[in-house]
Formats: sequence, C-alpha cells, structure tokens
Amino acid sequence: MYEVAITGIGVVSCLGNNTNRVSASLRKGKSGIVIDKKRQELGFRSPLTGAVRNFNPTDYLSRKRRKTMPDFTIQTYAAVDEALTMSGLGEDDIQNHETGLIFGCDSSCQAAVEQVALLRKHGESKSIGSGLVFRSMNSNITMNLNTILKTKGACWTISSACSSGGHAIGQAADLITLGRQQRVICGGAQEINWECMCSFDALGAFSTRTEEPTSASRPFDANRDGLVPSGGAAAVVLERYDLAKQRGAKILGKIAAYEFSSDGVHISAPSNDGLRTTMQKTLARAHLQPGDIDYICAHATSTAVGDSVEAQSIFKVFGPQTPWVSSLKGMTGHELWMAGASSVVYSVIMAREGFIAKNLNFETPDAESRKLNIVTETIQRPPETIMCNAAGFGGTNSCLILRFDG
Repeated sequence: MYEVAITGIGVVSCLGNNTNRVSASLRKGKSGIVIDKKRQELGFRSPLTGAVRNFNPTDYLSRKRRKTMPDFTIQTYAAVDEALTMSGLGEDDIQNHETGLIFGCDSSCQAAVEQVALLRKHGESKSIGSGLVFRSMNSNITMNLNTILKTKGACWTISSACSSGGHAIGQAADLITLGRQQRVICGGAQEINWECMCSFDALGAFSTRTEEPTSASRPFDANRDGLVPSGGAAAVVLERYDLAKQRGAKILGKIAAYEFSSDGVHISAPSNDGLRTTMQKTLARAHLQPGDIDYICAHATSTAVGDSVEAQSIFKVFGPQTPWVSSLKGMTGHELWMAGASSVVYSVIMAREGFIAKNLNFETPDAESRKLNIVTETIQRPPETIMCNAAGFGGTNSCLILRFDG
C-alpha cells in the first residue's frame, strides 16, 4: 500500500482563473455570483449564477483542438496545465502507462442542444459537423485530455451528480494506493451555461434573492432560500508519495483517506445516515479520531434540507466540539459536478497560504447550524487536517481527508 501525495493543483472558477486569484478571493471572502441577463430574458425563475470571467479559450488551445471541446473542457485543460506546471512533471513523466486521467462530470448539455437545433434548422444532419458528437459526451474531458497529454493509463469519467469530482479524486488515490498507477491527473468540471440549468430552475431549487446577488448563497444560514448554480474546472495531480519525494517534487499535501456511501432512500432528498456514515468510515480508514480534524470543508449548498442534514451529520460524528466548519459555496455558489474536486483544490490553497476561509453570508444560525463551529471571519492560520464532503442526487456521498503536516 502506497501513500498518495498531492503535487499540483489548478482551477478555473468564478473566484478566478488560477490558484493565485482564487486564493485572494477566498481570503477576502469575495463572491463570484452575478445576475445573468440572458436568463432573465428567457424567463428563468432565478437569473443568479456564478460566472467565469475573462477566460479566453484561444489563450490555451488551437481552433482545431477546441473543435471537440465544450467550454468546460477547455477550462479543465487550463486547470490541468496549471496543476502539471506546479507539479514539475514533464511530458516524459506522464506519457506512459503509469499515468492516468480520472475526472468527474455528469453532463454536457449545450452541445446536445446545439446539434438538435442544427438538424431542425437545416432539415438534414450534414450541417452538424464532426465536433459535436464528442462535445456532447460526458466523457469529453478525459477523451480530449488523453489525446492532448498522451497519457496511457486510466482514462475515464465518473458521473455521480454533485459528488462526481470527489469520487474522481478518491478513485484516483485508490489506484495509486493499490499500485495500479504511479500518478493520476484528476478533478471535476461543470458547465455553466443556461441550457444546462433550465430544468434545475424549474424545480424551484435556486435562490431568488436577486436584489443582492453576492448575498444569495447562504449555506447553513436560517434565511437561505436555495442554491446558486456555478461551474468551471478543478484539477489535482496525485502521485505515489515515495516517487514524488524521489524526484524532488514539492509535496503540497497527502490524501490520507477516501470513503463513499449511498443513501438508498430518495433520488433527491438526502438521508440522515449516508453522509454521517461516510465521514465515520473515512476517519476510520485514516486511523484518526474526530478530534484530529482541524477543519471541515462542508458540502452545504444553501438548501434547507441539505444543509440541515449535513449539520446534523457533522454533529453526530464530532459532537459538541466540532472542528471549524465552512461551506465555500457562499462565495462560489454550488459548482455541482465540480464541487467535490474544487473543495479539495480550495482546501490545498488554504493550507498552503495559511488561512481558513469563512462561510460567507452566515448571519443567523438555525437549530442545526448553531451546533457547529462555523467560520464567520477568515482565520489566519493553516489547517493541518481537512475533511472534504460531497453529496449528490441519488444519495451518493464522498468524503476525503487531506493531511498537511508533512
């Protein structure tokens, strides 16, 4: 069994298009949530969204490469490029059978909409072209990056709703632990276009606090009225710890443990046992006690039921002396398929830069959240042991424990 090192991270999100900009936003508690005028024009109940700004795809890839890639895959490439640069791995290090790609993604909606529109407009399929067939596939991230990076190991996409990114990083770590791969480039991504959000909007799950967009996402707050959708891409480079040390890599942290569970109850409402069980299993796998966790990067998305269930679960596992807890979705909104991966990237940033980001817009606790030690102002010290939660439709749960104590 091998230890798993984190040697690189990269991100494109509504908080910034690289780790330095995201770090500044996290430390300041700066929100990336805006009003999308197009959604207003189309009749959305909520036009609120996280927005990736000033990202130019032409800065990263040629037109030929971009032909088979939706926006979020290009953003993933940018995040991976940053992560690989940080890791110090070169082409010779990754173009082999010991290097894999695993990403979490559960939709590629816009391309499917575009191809149907072209067929209806022209009355024949010739106008659709060859790129859309690849852009419309959930696996478009891994298939495109595999051909660009020329990795020859694992190459697949995990689709498990909002825990997709967490499971992708966890499975990547497992492959390394078991000696199946020496390194894996992993993470998660989420498209941010209106096409993929209209059915969510129809469910009435989004916040309608439009008078002040930056205060709309309110995880754990008693006055929360729904989530704010968001997206982008988060990438992590994992390596066998001994090999990373051998090549002189800078070790950013370790994956101490990964666990999973499913509720087996309801397709959209979380149960009271699933996430609690996952956290307990992850602690046991890491050989840690609840008191060993410094900080919980919570999944809480600013929904009434979801936040309440997670708060209850945290209290049941950790008791009255809970670690510091914050959901960064007060700043980012809910990054959906990307969320489990971005929480890892944000956690590594905080550990590297020496702070714990606050739970933005947490003003009034409710009966469950008042039991937690929620971060209301940025804490100027680094966490050494972090638990990252993610949960998704269908009752799927993932939990990762990260260590930064050397």
